[in-house]
Amino acid sequence: MNWLALHIETNHAGLEPVETMLSALGIDGVVIDDETEFQDFLENNHQYWDYVDEELEEKMRGASQVTFYLSADEEGFAKMGEVRIALQSLKESRDDCGSLLMTMDDLQDADWENNWKQYYKPMEIGQRLLVIPQWEEADCGNRVPLILDPGLTFGTGSHATTQLCLTALEKAVRGGEKVLDLGCGSGILSIAALKLGAASAVAVDIDDKCLNVAYENAALNGIGKDTYTVKVGDVLGDEAIRAELGGGYDVVLANIVADVIIGLVPMVRSLLAPGGLFLCSGIIDDRAEEVAAHLREAGLEIAETRSADGWFAYTCHF
Repeated sequence: MNWLALHIETNHAGLEPVETMLSALGIDGVVIDDETEFQDFLENNHQYWDYVDEELEEKMRGASQVTFYLSADEEGFAKMGEVRIALQSLKESRDDCGSLLMTMDDLQDADWENNWKQYYKPMEIGQRLLVIPQWEEADCGNRVPLILDPGLTFGTGSHATTQLCLTALEKAVRGGEKVLDLGCGSGILSIAALKLGAASAVAVDIDDKCLNVAYENAALNGIGKDTYTVKVGDVLGDEAIRAELGGGYDVVLANIVADVIIGLVPMVRSLLAPGGLFLCSGIIDDRAEEVAAHLREAGLEIAETRSADGWFAYTCHF
């Protein structure tokens, strides 16, 4: 079935009147994008981001949107006509609801979930790895294949921060290592470590969606729970999860953001085995020296620095 995706541009004050108008027409399944929620997220989650695209901030400034879906048939177009009439009445009765402009996209069922996949192709990373989407086929040659379905989590391998960490990882793993992946997302880094020859890996993330996604990606690569363990928890704030993790890791990975890495630095020594490596990435360029300073203050020596597209990664040891 084809669908019509309709968007009504408004502002924060107009969200309730627009939603009420649609509900009166029998349209209750709406998606609301509210500028104030976007700003609240930015204000209350500084630890999870370092950079917000200026175009995105400008787009969200003073703008809110209500999205709803109608079937692309006679009934759906008739309902859209009713919405247009009701929208005109709302414009005439109120002047505080923004533009109330309605736009439309044509969608098919498959588009919602699968269209993004066409942009994700096999990628050669470093000297040894080839990241392959589950739905693609590729000639690996002499490279190690890493099959991945990122699902709804961060970590497709396409972002510079992930590539920097993978490049450092393929140099760090030579065989038999015990690996810890902090902020694992799709599991790409810890699974790559196992594919490169690590003996075991533990992966942790605060997002419970990562539990199934990481295990599913491990299975795609022939990796079982005998060598791979995924946990959900906040390593920074939860002593219990820290106790579960223990220590003695040969490689500890953290592809997150600067503030979280800075928070992790004091506990790195307790996680690493003697001679172990701490690989951290996800550091935007204007925070790179700040993170480096915290690493040095904790007694870590930065053995290698990598950068690409305004992002930095460090390989460190005590």
